[in-house]
Amino acid sequence: MSAYIRVLKKGKWLVGLVCLAVVGAVDAQEVGAEAFTQHEVVLDTVWTLVAAVLVMFMQAGFAMLESGFTRAKNASNIMMKNLMDFSIGSIAFLVFGFGIMFGAGNALFGTSGFFLQDTGSTFASLDWTPIPLECKYFFQLVFAATAATIVSGAMAERTKFIAYLFYSVAITGLIYPVVGHWIWGGGWLSELGMWDFAGSTVVHSVGGWVALTGAIMLGPRLGKYNSDGSSNAIAGHNIPLATLGVFILWFGWFGFNPGSTMGASTDIAHIAVTTNLSAAAGAIAAMLTAWQMFKKPDTSMALNGAVAGLVAITAPCAFVSAGSAIWIGIIAGVLVVLGVVFFDQVLHVDDPIGAVSAHAVSGVWGTLAVGIFAQDAFMPGTTGDGLLFGGGWHLLGAQALGVITVAAWCLGSGFVLFYVIKNLVGLRVDKDEELRGLDIDEHGMESYAGFQIFTTE
Repeated sequence: MSAYIRVLKKGKWLVGLVCLAVVGAVDAQEVGAEAFTQHEVVLDTVWTLVAAVLVMFMQAGFAMLESGFTRAKNASNIMMKNLMDFSIGSIAFLVFGFGIMFGAGNALFGTSGFFLQDTGSTFASLDWTPIPLECKYFFQLVFAATAATIVSGAMAERTKFIAYLFYSVAITGLIYPVVGHWIWGGGWLSELGMWDFAGSTVVHSVGGWVALTGAIMLGPRLGKYNSDGSSNAIAGHNIPLATLGVFILWFGWFGFNPGSTMGASTDIAHIAVTTNLSAAAGAIAAMLTAWQMFKKPDTSMALNGAVAGLVAITAPCAFVSAGSAIWIGIIAGVLVVLGVVFFDQVLHVDDPIGAVSAHAVSGVWGTLAVGIFAQDAFMPGTTGDGLLFGGGWHLLGAQALGVITVAAWCLGSGFVLFYVIKNLVGLRVDKDEELRGLDIDEHGMESYAGFQIFTTE
């Protein structure tokens, strides 16, 4: 009996060890799962921040592009406007822009979440990504700054600097966030089934349409048009600098589009490929179109073609095939050349860098391209198939409605904004200041000081 009891006690001890082992294994699995989930969030956060930094670097690209396409006497002014719209935008977007765009509210705009104040469900429209709120804000901020900086090129060489500061607050704090809420913040256009993956409409069309209003309100630069209505080309001072700017933009776009996953997923590879192919096709198509029209492969048109291809693929980049991306880029490249000629020679809108054509026109085309080329296989359960792949007209109709309403909002609010600024602080510099250049009178310096040759005679 005693031997039996000892065996039984020993058995209980072994059973206890087995139970502890089983419980420990279960706990380890739970801990492992939690750790794995945490690692996923960390990777998603790191990728989103890296992408955001790439997009932020696009500010340098815009500065180089705009400066190169304009005259040397205004280069410092271009630099200051790009610097200040990002700086001012960072504050304005924190204070109220981010809340209007993503905060809980109604179908038109958010009414909460100012200063990133979150009650737990304030930013439900961004709950699809687990990254921290501050990471979400920073990523969206650099997009807002991109929309803002597009306008400076169309208004270059004749805008009062203080007027541009007022504009920067308005677009990053109100005009852009309202559109963002409609499409990305759970607003009425998203409810109707409109899709814009990375911002052909939300970012680029917004910037392009407001740029159009600014250029119209300002009027053309001195010497741009003759009394008979013919147009004079005003050459930029540094095409190599503009080319560098385009390559920086192209580089930064690999944060712009793939980064819009806001997570380290395998989808970013496909998005990077479609982005690159559209840009390349746009540059080639614009070069060939300009070659046919002007009998020379115009460098500036080819550069704008690359930008146009990038803008156009921004909305459909995750939803279309590589082949479709090439066609989207080709059409964008043709449209940007035709757009530059149309606005310049037909409408007499003086846009020194072609911002309206590259961003508004190409943004419209890219948004509509979702309804034409989308394939459900690439992002199942999102857009569905576009018109060319048997999806019917519904998606294209939703995209077209978005294009029209966003254009109406931006043109209307843009004209009101610039009218108010014009009567508040003035919009355009005087004739003498424009002739001398904005660098001297607005900033008290030259961009290329010391390049003049003096003689003692």
